[in-house]
Amino acid sequence: MTEHINLNSDKMLTLFGAYDENIRLISENYGVTIIPKESFVEISGTQEAVYQAKELLDKLCELMDKGHEINKEIIIAAIDLASLNRLNEIVSISTETIAVTSKGKPVKCKTLGQKEYVNAIKNNTIVFGTGPAGTGKTYLAVAMAAAAYKKREVEKIVLTRPAIEAGEKLGFLPGDLQTKVDPYLRPLYDALQEMFGLDNYAKLLERGVIEVAPLAYMRGRTLSNAFIILDEAQNTTILQMKMFLTRLGNQSKVVVNGDTTQTDLPFGTASGLFHAAKILTGIKGIATITLSSKDIVRNPLVRNIISAYDNDTKKLDKTDERDKANRKQ
Repeated sequence: MTEHINLNSDKMLTLFGAYDENIRLISENYGVTIIPKESFVEISGTQEAVYQAKELLDKLCELMDKGHEINKEIIIAAIDLASLNRLNEIVSISTETIAVTSKGKPVKCKTLGQKEYVNAIKNNTIVFGTGPAGTGKTYLAVAMAAAAYKKREVEKIVLTRPAIEAGEKLGFLPGDLQTKVDPYLRPLYDALQEMFGLDNYAKLLERGVIEVAPLAYMRGRTLSNAFIILDEAQNTTILQMKMFLTRLGNQSKVVVNGDTTQTDLPFGTASGLFHAAKILTGIKGIATITLSSKDIVRNPLVRNIISAYDNDTKKLDKTDERDKANRKQ
């Protein structure tokens, strides 16, 4: 079966991407052949595959008509949405601006999971966001915080995380405690500087409008009129999480992020993130959003790496179950 999509040369160049990488991604996913002609694109293959590929290309053309950039991230997101029969949502996901960086670049969601995460932050007081590395949890939360401050919805931005090492020891780093925890807070610094600009960020930090500190510094405080982000929350204990959540004051919003696959707590210590997300489910004003490997927006290889590790873990779990069953026999 063969279908055609009319395209001018400029749109065709944008759609195909550098070295045809965009169109090759679509061809490989649907098992179709896509050939550029003088004024149209020809799609050939099985009837179902051609229909699906054409529907996807039509939606990408709609995005181009709205002035949206077409890249591999957008195409991967569109393919994922198509697999869920939600392809129409790619337009709303890709066109809504969440915030604007200091250089004027709009910040937008790139996946359905990110869209649900952002909507949860808008509509709830406390949001637990879990998911693997590269899903944009920290970056989007900081973008939302910056946007809230610029709209004067909050007076302060507080970012914190537990000082738990990922295989290294704080004692090996020079300086006082603040100096030692700075490397752990670097992703938060980077995102804030991108949103406000280096000079403006430094001024806001000096004035105390932006506060970036280890979780231990939160004890005994009440945080009102603030947008508060707890990052790497999988490394909190149950008591630390309780302490943090009870810092919530009036007119504040809390986002708690973590990766359930990368806990650095000592063996046998329960994670405060898992516990809180479980016992607080169903309370009005609190939402839990789980992002998956489909929401990874870093290099596409990261998605494949995460999937490989997940598959390996599943194999190990099955092996352990068989070993236990054999021992019982």
